[in-house]
Amino acid sequence: MGRDELECFLLLAEELHFGRTADRMRLSRARVSQLVQRLERRVGAPLFARTSRRVALTALGRQLRDDLEPHHRAIGAAVARATATARGIDGVLHVGFSTPPAGEIVLKAAEALHTSHPGLAVEICEVPLSDPYGQLRKGEFDVQLTEFPVREHDLGEGPALLTEERVLAIAAGHPLSARAAVSLEDLSAVPLLTVDGEVPDYWLEQHAPTHTPGGRPIARGPAVTNMQEALTLVAGGKGALLSAAHTATYHARPGVAYVPFADAEPIGYGLVWRAADNTSAVRAFARAALKAATGA
Repeated sequence: MGRDELECFLLLAEELHFGRTADRMRLSRARVSQLVQRLERRVGAPLFARTSRRVALTALGRQLRDDLEPHHRAIGAAVARATATARGIDGVLHVGFSTPPAGEIVLKAAEALHTSHPGLAVEICEVPLSDPYGQLRKGEFDVQLTEFPVREHDLGEGPALLTEERVLAIAAGHPLSARAAVSLEDLSAVPLLTVDGEVPDYWLEQHAPTHTPGGRPIARGPAVTNMQEALTLVAGGKGALLSAAHTATYHARPGVAYVPFADAEPIGYGLVWRAADNTSAVRAFARAALKAATGA
C-alpha cells in the first residue's frame, strides 16, 4: 500500500466526503477517487459504500480503518520524535539558576517547553555561589540564568531578561541600618563579606568591591560559600553583604537589615551557555525564557 493510498483512505474514512478529503490532501476529487479505487482493487473488495448523497464505510472498510489507525499514529509519532532529535529539541536539558527570581523564570520557561516540546525534559538546579561557571563548563548545566556581567571567552550570553536594584545587607544594630538609603561611598565604613571559591576577579569585584567609586578602600570581611552562611555572619556583625533586592524578601531574618542603595547600578540577569554548544534545545529554552520574563 502506497503512502498516498493510506492517507487518502484514512482521511476519507474520517471525513466521509470526497470534497473535504480532496481539500485536506490538496488534490482533485478525481484523484481521491482514483486512489480509493486503486486501494479497493488491491484489497479485492469495496471499502466505501457510495451514493449520490452520502459516503459510508463498509464493514471491511471499518475493519481496515481500525487496524491501520494505530500504526499510522505510531509512524507519525516516530517521525516527529526523529525530527525533534535531529533538531536537538529532545532529551534532557539541564538548566541552572543563581537566585530565586531567576529560578522563577526558569521554572516558567520549563513549563512552557513541556507543552511546546514534550520530548524535551528540563531539569533545574541552583548555581553555587562559590563556583558560578564551573558546572556549566563541566556540562552539568547546558544553560543557566545568572548575574551579569559575564566576561568568559568560552561562554556565550543572551540579553538581560530581568534587572533588580541592589541593597546592603547589614547587622540590624549597625549605624548604616537606620538609613533610608546608603551610597557606594558608605561601603568604606563596613567590611564586605567576600566569596570563597572559583570566582573570576571581575565577578568578585561586582559582589565585593575593594574600593569605593571615589577610591576609598573597602575592608574585606570573611569569605563565604553560600547565602545562609553569609547572612549568619551579617547578623553576627562580622561584615556586610552587597546583594540584590530580592534578598530582603526571600531571606528576611532577625538581626539583618536591608538598606537600598541610592547610586548603585541595578543587577542584570541573562542566559549563559557554552559557546560551542549553542544547540537548538538551548535556543528553544532561550525563547521560552524571554517570553516568561516579558510576559509575552
